[in-house]
Amino acid sequence: MKLFLDSAKVDEIQHALEHWALDGVTTNPRHVAATGKPAVEVYAEIAQLVQGTDLPVSVEVDPELECWHEIVQQAEELARMSPNFVIKVGASEQGFRAIRELNHRGVRTNATLIFTLAQAWHAARAGATYISPFVGWREEFGDAGLELLRQVRTMLDNYGYSSQIIAAAMRNPRQIAEAALAGCHCVTAGKAVYEQSFNNPFTDLGVQRFAQAYRKTLAPA
Repeated sequence: MKLFLDSAKVDEIQHALEHWALDGVTTNPRHVAATGKPAVEVYAEIAQLVQGTDLPVSVEVDPELECWHEIVQQAEELARMSPNFVIKVGASEQGFRAIRELNHRGVRTNATLIFTLAQAWHAARAGATYISPFVGWREEFGDAGLELLRQVRTMLDNYGYSSQIIAAAMRNPRQIAEAALAGCHCVTAGKAVYEQSFNNPFTDLGVQRFAQAYRKTLAPA
């Protein structure tokens, strides 16, 4: 399962590139807004970081666009900014129509804000490169987010669709592990969630105990 960082902050992406063998990046308008910079400037900075690699970077069209023609136009403009860019399009009738057209034009897409198996099916039929079910959001409102991941994987396998699943909106390391067991191709999470996944209080306890024992093995000064 590939590891994507869900962020638009250049310092976080740089850290993940250097230390985590990062496989890709996902952004959204909230992440971009958090940087305090114009979207075009943020996208240019990220493009520079991944230049010369094959790492995919998901960037999102204006969520308020309602006509598929407008979505396609903006998607192509974004795609021209970097060969690494994958264009995020929200789940909707017009969105899936836009994804189908973009697929025909050779533009990679990420169908985002997926909350049902039916939406994932429409995205796969339209030729989305990636499908992003939002696990954390579903679980916050009492729905089984991880069950949706398993359902989407079964649907893709049953009918031979080429779309890959990005398990999105991950809130803790447990969800990352369960996404892997569900057969997801990729997972995207924020920097803090990944940092939690590296650690465990029992590991810290073990280090303390072994360090004390190790000191006893040292020769007297």
